[in-house]
Amino acid sequence: MTLPTRRNFLASSAAVASSVWPQPLQAFSKARAADDEELRVALIGCGGRGTGAANQALSTTGKIRLVAMADAFSDRLENSLAHLTELKPEQVDVPPERRFTGFNAYRKAIDLDVDVIILATPPGFRPIHFEYAVEKGRHIFMEKPVAVDGPGIRKVLAAAEAAKAKGLKIGVGLQRHHQAPYQEMVRRIHAGELGDIHLLRCYWNSDGVWVRGRKPEWNEMEYQMRNWYYFNWLCGDHIVEQHIHNLDVCNWVMKGYPIKAQGQGGRLIRNGKDHGQIFDHHMLEYTYADGTKMLSQCRHMPDCRNEVNEYVHGSLGVANMGRASMKLNDGSKWRFTEEHKDAYQVEHDVLFNAIRTGQHHNEAENGAMSTMTSILGRMATYCGKEVSMDQALSSELDASPQSYEWDAIPPVAPDEQGNYPVPIPGITASF
Repeated sequence: MTLPTRRNFLASSAAVASSVWPQPLQAFSKARAADDEELRVALIGCGGRGTGAANQALSTTGKIRLVAMADAFSDRLENSLAHLTELKPEQVDVPPERRFTGFNAYRKAIDLDVDVIILATPPGFRPIHFEYAVEKGRHIFMEKPVAVDGPGIRKVLAAAEAAKAKGLKIGVGLQRHHQAPYQEMVRRIHAGELGDIHLLRCYWNSDGVWVRGRKPEWNEMEYQMRNWYYFNWLCGDHIVEQHIHNLDVCNWVMKGYPIKAQGQGGRLIRNGKDHGQIFDHHMLEYTYADGTKMLSQCRHMPDCRNEVNEYVHGSLGVANMGRASMKLNDGSKWRFTEEHKDAYQVEHDVLFNAIRTGQHHNEAENGAMSTMTSILGRMATYCGKEVSMDQALSSELDASPQSYEWDAIPPVAPDEQGNYPVPIPGITASF
């Protein structure tokens, strides 16, 4: 059967003239969009990163228009819409009937006749959003991380395979893969300029992120949604939400993923009631299949030494990935000094070019497995034991709530003093 194109649908549907927004006859995907064809985008998740991603999508080459938005909260959506309208007034067309709020808002946006979905909600929602967008045949840009637990990763991997079969183009917000200095550094390492790799080190040590004070009108579900960074069913802990970038670079260098991890972590400074259940520090030793070790640190502590970077130690020298430089044992040095485009923009340029040209582009599997690398580390620090990748990936520990409703009970709840349950190494279940 020949699937209908949008042009055929618009030409043949007598109801279009009186319709506010045409619904597709069925879910479908075109392997290629004509160069002069307008691509229609829906944004799901209207926070800062989602707003930025939408602006970058609208800045790609060719006709493109933002036609729908969805978020759990109307205030987030309206603020994002106002900002995007100011930035791209000719490309933003989101009237009230195409603004959706609530837990099921994503379905209403995806169900519209749109070409590209931007998924930028907290990562706990990513698996179900991604699965539904693939089912409906949409091209997708999804922010990292792509899940918070093993069951979520398995869902993403299955949907990634379905996306390949449909010819969908999938981008993932691990933008260092599209950053020219990183690309050149990895090329040189893979070409053997560092010799044999002996050790990798990576860091995301910073002061931490925002806290949103509880308001009397918020119930527990809304409080946790507003403070999603501090609850594992929404965020996965900062080792997953932030440190994934550094772990992903090391995986890129190694052309694979760790087979096991062990380490330690806890809460020393950011341990108040408003810090939910996540740790403020993690220290890990990952092991790859060939025995190579990766040492990993991530920390949320103010007034401490901060660093966000990766290092690769080889038999011939050391690479400083973040500074795009190499220092070899013979005393020679090299540093990337060329002008380069912002990687956040490039990742969208590449995705939308693939949609228009029909080139293969699917970053979902690597996005899932680098996310799983982060989850593996969290599981190891939470339980205090060595955990294998196979154990973590096959784990049945599911962080998601029983139902996605405003009056539902979240997966974790505070005690009578307002404290949330925090993982205890040696006691918390490992997988």
